[in-house]
Amino acid sequence: MFTGLSAFPLTPVSGNAGIDEKAYGRLVHRLATTSVDSIGALGSTGSYAYLTREERARVARLAVEHADGVPVIVGIGALRTRHVLEAAEDAQNAGAAGVLLAPVSYQPLTDDDVFGLFEEVSAHLSVPLVIYDNPGTTHFTFTDELYTRLAHLPNVASVKIPGVPADPEAARARIEHLRRLLPATVTIGVSGDATAAKGLNAGCDAWYSVIGGTFPEPALALTRAAQAGQPERAERDSQRLQPLWDLFAQHGGSLRVVAAAAAHLGLTTPRNLPLPLRGLGAKEHAQVAAVIEKLQLHA
Repeated sequence: MFTGLSAFPLTPVSGNAGIDEKAYGRLVHRLATTSVDSIGALGSTGSYAYLTREERARVARLAVEHADGVPVIVGIGALRTRHVLEAAEDAQNAGAAGVLLAPVSYQPLTDDDVFGLFEEVSAHLSVPLVIYDNPGTTHFTFTDELYTRLAHLPNVASVKIPGVPADPEAARARIEHLRRLLPATVTIGVSGDATAAKGLNAGCDAWYSVIGGTFPEPALALTRAAQAGQPERAERDSQRLQPLWDLFAQHGGSLRVVAAAAAHLGLTTPRNLPLPLRGLGAKEHAQVAAVIEKLQLHA
């Protein structure tokens, strides 16, 4: 479950309205039919921070229901430890195979704050936990020392790291260094889709993937190439997707691009993000559509 491709779908939300449950169910079922290794519900692409407890619990249940037996990892991040524990309880009650925890904050967090959060949450879990390191959204940077402390807590099964260095040797050295720090039972998963091929080729066990949630086929092809010991092919697959990586960089991240892509493909309604997120304008939507057509990324 914590190896291979973990695909993170959008959670379609129409402005101030509720979750588009039918569209979300279709997105998850579509991933299940393509044989992804796991499905990441309520990650950053899933807009978990904008949803109520009731909405998150419902999304978790929908994900498990439509995953057709594919393991579902549910995001449980929240500002307060109490709310994280509630989200963890709801995810487990929904049948989640694992949970994903990011240290969400308004006030800056210290390493001790974050360790205390994970210590309390991990002690209350009956399913495995993924450490979710996403400094672009949480504004918290994990140290290697903190990784090591957290990885020895009960139920910790994987660490989702940010993108690896661009140089292949430096990337491999980074992963080998982490291997020496972490228990053998804890897998290493790369995020930052543009560097996924480099991370997998450097020895990462998993790719926690944004594009996998909307475009599972090319993400799977890249992942399987790396797993098969074909690094050149994995890099070629990544280079082919460079126009998509460029869009992510241009728009400050992947969420708005993926939302526009899902709408263009007819997977969701045109407005699919929770307010105040407005998504991309008409000109930028056209750019996304042009890249999708150029790369032949179809639903």
